[in-house]
Amino acid sequence: MRAVAWIDDRLRMIDQRQIPFETETIDYEDYAEVARAITDMVVRGAPAIGVSAAYGMALAARQSAATDVPALLRDLATAAGVMKAARPTAVNLAWAVDHVMDVARSDRFTTPNAIRAAILDEAHRMAEDDVRTNKQIGQYGAALIKDGDTILHHCNTGFLATVDYGTALGIIRTAHEQGKHIHVLLDETRPRLQGARLSAWECEQLGIPYDIIPDTAAGFYMRRGEINVVMFGADRVAANGDVVNKIGSYQIAVLGHENGIPVYSAMPISTVDLTMPDGDEIPIEERDPAEVRAPYGCEIVPAHFHARNPAFDVTPAHYLNGLVTECGVVLPPFTENLRKTVESKK
Repeated sequence: MRAVAWIDDRLRMIDQRQIPFETETIDYEDYAEVARAITDMVVRGAPAIGVSAAYGMALAARQSAATDVPALLRDLATAAGVMKAARPTAVNLAWAVDHVMDVARSDRFTTPNAIRAAILDEAHRMAEDDVRTNKQIGQYGAALIKDGDTILHHCNTGFLATVDYGTALGIIRTAHEQGKHIHVLLDETRPRLQGARLSAWECEQLGIPYDIIPDTAAGFYMRRGEINVVMFGADRVAANGDVVNKIGSYQIAVLGHENGIPVYSAMPISTVDLTMPDGDEIPIEERDPAEVRAPYGCEIVPAHFHARNPAFDVTPAHYLNGLVTECGVVLPPFTENLRKTVESKK
């Protein structure tokens, strides 16, 4: 089962809000509902969000009653604005929508139906490319993991965060499939607990040994020498190598650096945003404080208590030993080597 799939002219997603207790899917035929699903985190993870947005644009093209190309392009532009506003930090979302719009505006297509077909074909291509990309990331990243290693992993970067396979957790999966004896410590990743809920569920499915630990325990295990490598994903990477990822990534990168533990972030090249000179230029999504006060409806403090809920943080590049991509492991100096890698991918 893929996290995101096109089934019977509908977009089908695994509802990640229900895991690990239920494995349910939801079908979508309306692009606005897809945007809402992205906002509500039915689907999450930068690669999965990007492909979901592409399929959402395919639905928008189908929903449009336009009978000429200019009218269809206007409807698609409206849908693009709705889709890109769903979650502003993950660059894959805007990248996917802009890419679909470039396809729609191509001079090759002279009828609305031709554009509709081309958008859907492109969404299919992006989905398949995501799976291939993730497996390439896995192969490059697994070389960084030794037999017997314990890996600290943050948030969820497995098949649930992509179309299939995964990025940082895909690396761990590849190392496991290679026969390496590894163990994973999973940060619970408050407030939405993607590590405790989703990554642990994936490790269960794959037979990868793991323990869930409190977010606050990472430094404890590092200082005891029980962690060999730190791996997490990325929602956007700036031109200088700064990584914006799930809140909490920065602190474990600092702790890893302080304890002499290599720290890697894994992502497809599409997550690199060379228009952003550094991470401080990237908008950080602030989510509903209710997620902090009452995660998944479990009230832990009164509703009137003050709370803040940034969804991401910035890990400065100097805390990272490398960036694992489908083109290989990008090493410092990131400003120079990232640009070279992006250009080679093009």
